[in-house]
Amino acid sequence: MTTPAENARKDGQPAMHTPPVVSPEEWEAARQKLLVKEKAQTRARDALAAERRRMPWMAVTKDYVFEGPEGKVSLADLFDGRHQLIVYRAFYEPGVFGWPDHACRGCSMVADQVAHLAHLNARDTTLVFVSRAPQADIARLKERMGWDMPWFTITDSFDANFGVDEWHGTNVFYRDGDRIFRTYFVNNRGDEQMGGTWNYLDITPLGRQEVWEDSPEGYPQTPTYKWWNWHDSYVEDAAPDKKWVEVSDAGEAAMRKQDTDKR
Repeated sequence: MTTPAENARKDGQPAMHTPPVVSPEEWEAARQKLLVKEKAQTRARDALAAERRRMPWMAVTKDYVFEGPEGKVSLADLFDGRHQLIVYRAFYEPGVFGWPDHACRGCSMVADQVAHLAHLNARDTTLVFVSRAPQADIARLKERMGWDMPWFTITDSFDANFGVDEWHGTNVFYRDGDRIFRTYFVNNRGDEQMGGTWNYLDITPLGRQEVWEDSPEGYPQTPTYKWWNWHDSYVEDAAPDKKWVEVSDAGEAAMRKQDTDKR
């Protein structure tokens, strides 16, 4: 009797060499062995994010102008009153494959991954997309594709000055009063992981802003999990919900006990 993998290769391609089928006990043993490496990778990722939070900053000294739904705006305006700004350069403009019905296929996949922005906003962080397409085209595209992130039109040398004139990329900025600093940049395959709340926060200078993180002295931090909320229920400066504090505390205790029992 042939296996599903063998049946799937009747197109002339070599048969798939799938892993062995084992008992539940053997499968769990294999999972636990791999879990050791996965946890090491998680710790390494956290350490890398901590190092990223200590990268030097670069002052932005030029005034940049974008076109938005309500007219011209500055780079400072893109922060929308928050301290952190993540800017993804998406290719949607004349000359890009798919224009004018679609943006670049890769950039569109990135846009499809973006999580609800309320969670980023709750961590003092704004995410925007920028392109060279006119606002009318951007509005039409967003409606067609079901995207709701703020999306602005580049009008000057912003893309050339920040490494995104010929390829996509994600820039991170921090605003301190009237001063703006570039704090991080990622492109190429580094953009593949972007879209989730945690991955976005991990590339910001302030991070997730939870007490377990290794951050420089004085950085804002709140108790782990306690700021989490339903995306339609965030209220600025609100105290953590008492019931959620109880639930999350119980969850943390259970995870710590589980880790201890396995040692």
